[in-house]
Amino acid sequence: MSKTVRLDKTDRRILMVLQQEGRISNIELARRVSLSPSPCLRRLQRLEEEGVIDRYVALVNPEKLGVGLLAYVNVSLDKRNPQATDAFKQVVHHWPEVTECYAMTGEMDYLLRVMVTDLQHFSRFVMDKVLKQAGVLDVKSSFALEGVKRTTALPIEALAEED
Repeated sequence: MSKTVRLDKTDRRILMVLQQEGRISNIELARRVSLSPSPCLRRLQRLEEEGVIDRYVALVNPEKLGVGLLAYVNVSLDKRNPQATDAFKQVVHHWPEVTECYAMTGEMDYLLRVMVTDLQHFSRFVMDKVLKQAGVLDVKSSFALEGVKRTTALPIEALAEED
């Protein structure tokens, strides 16, 4: 586990603004967090160098691209075959339909977040990729019916220490 970086109130404000508006100019960011531009830029560069800011991305609307089916897929592997686990962890990186993959506790071994165009696409993904992977014992799927909340923002304000 990596070392936790201590953040003061201003650092947290910078991160909260950037999580909502990643393309904000340094001048506007400085104004919003009550700093002058130079100290704001130095703080931002430090947050990047320390790995607090991992990367910058564009969040693409899946429906605009016809990727309208979201499924969560539970995968159970043969625990007697450690090579199956390593192979699964490697191959999942090459499946573009998988937007997130987590090793889990409990009944399943992995939880996949899968984005596809439709049920036929999902069926091909499961049949041609997941089930053909060595060591896969069971696959259970759940489909999202309605998006209630979707965010990439971390709860920075909830992590605040007294300054």
